[in-house]
Amino acid sequence: MNTFFDTLRYFMIIMTELAALFIGISTIIALVLMYIPQEKFKDWLSGKGIWANVMAVLFGAVTPFCACSTVPITFGLIQVGVSFGTIMSFVIASPLMDPLVFILLGSFMGWEIAVIFFILTSVISVFAGVVLEKMGWADQVRNIRIKGYKPGQNEQIPKEIKIRLKKAFLKAWGDFKAIFWYMLIGVAIGAVIYGYLPENLLAKAAGPDNPFAVVVTALIGLPLYIRVESALPIGLALIAKGVSMGAVIALIISGAGVAIPELTMFAKMFKKKIIVGFIVIVFIMAIISGLLINILI
Repeated sequence: MNTFFDTLRYFMIIMTELAALFIGISTIIALVLMYIPQEKFKDWLSGKGIWANVMAVLFGAVTPFCACSTVPITFGLIQVGVSFGTIMSFVIASPLMDPLVFILLGSFMGWEIAVIFFILTSVISVFAGVVLEKMGWADQVRNIRIKGYKPGQNEQIPKEIKIRLKKAFLKAWGDFKAIFWYMLIGVAIGAVIYGYLPENLLAKAAGPDNPFAVVVTALIGLPLYIRVESALPIGLALIAKGVSMGAVIALIISGAGVAIPELTMFAKMFKKKIIVGFIVIVFIMAIISGLLINILI
């Protein structure tokens, strides 16, 4: 059993590393995005066929949006006429995939896990968008209008690199402050699990010897809204207690992929069938990813 000081040490180390990585990588991402007009992204997503779904997933992968942050982007994509299946691929992939998440997963859980996570979430997001389009669920999109919305409207970005860098850092700092409490709570939970939760209890409930561990953790994650950044320290603590890697990944996907605030806002854009379908897709993604990772790792 770890002491209180071991728990505190775990909290300080993980919190410091996460904060430094988050601010550093988010600043780089914000700076890069200043050089790419938003219209370019919309043009890339307006194509037809599976290529548009692939581009939607890549768009979600290079933009640092959490579950709730995808909502205004989804509004905009609907307004400019992006196809329903393409939008759904973006909605599913966006909360789970961005460069920061990839680097954090690689740094804390291993680059093999990060690559497998990226491939699985990408393939399933593309496939889900294509299937939903083929099923004719586009008629489940509500007729919405955004007051004051003008396609192609962009913020004027100054040309000087120093000013852009400052704006990028301030953007990253603002994002960090927005998720700070989520991250703090996540690290705190992880530290408590690491220090005080009995190993035998977790190993029995979600360890490698339990054939239903992945399903159990996927179900546990659904009602929780945990960003990937805050789920990672929890996952690390669970792994240290004997929980399988696949079960942890299932928890991360289901917890970060579904958010009650996001679903509430999506109810204004989509009818109930899409909301239920979205939850089912994320749940299935969590189970498939968790099982495959347990097989491959």
